[in-house]
Amino acid sequence: MKRFKLLYPILFIFMTIQLTGCGSTPKKPEAKVASKPNNTPKEKRVVIPFNPNQLAKAAIERTRHRVRYDGKYIPLRYPWGDVPQNIGVCTDVVVRAYRRLGIDLQKNVHEDMKRRFDAYPSKLIYGKLAPDSNIDHRRVVNLEKFFQLHGKRLPVTNNPDDYLPGDLVTYRINGIAPHIGIVINERSKDGKRPLVVHNDGKGPVKEDILFSMPVLVGHYRYWPTRSYVKR
Repeated sequence: MKRFKLLYPILFIFMTIQLTGCGSTPKKPEAKVASKPNNTPKEKRVVIPFNPNQLAKAAIERTRHRVRYDGKYIPLRYPWGDVPQNIGVCTDVVVRAYRRLGIDLQKNVHEDMKRRFDAYPSKLIYGKLAPDSNIDHRRVVNLEKFFQLHGKRLPVTNNPDDYLPGDLVTYRINGIAPHIGIVINERSKDGKRPLVVHNDGKGPVKEDILFSMPVLVGHYRYWPTRSYVKR
């Protein structure tokens, strides 16, 4: 009987160990699996600086096209919509020149007018109540406002050296009709003034009109950068 009484504490300790795990040999920690490095290449955005000489070159290229002056309203696709290539007005010279550089003024102007329509003169001058991607970018006053907001509005001076290739100049013909042209890197016969590519009814031409066309009212510089993702 004494022998069994001595066994009771030993059996109790043994059962406690089995139930709780206390006093058991600890398990070795599992080895951590090293995570694989992420070899996916990171996206790199490449910025393309604007080259105003290329805009001047694109403007000169427009003078090789036969274009009948016609500013009628035509429904356009969007974006990159254009009127038929054989017609156009002064603003179409500018729009088409920028497109040679991959810049769509139709889209840029329309998107900006959707954000802040009241900043543009379309309502005051034309009675428009909402943006219209068919015509807004073909109106000088809208381009003037867009270039002022997204580029630089520069002083109108009598110094020809202030006007660089790729600059934009606007006029009010006879003090009334809005007009626009692009300054290029060719000079007048006397070498004193840069020529301007424009269309005032004769089709796209390059002429010595910087200070001779009445009235020079605006001087702008819109040199936007572009970018793309390089993988």
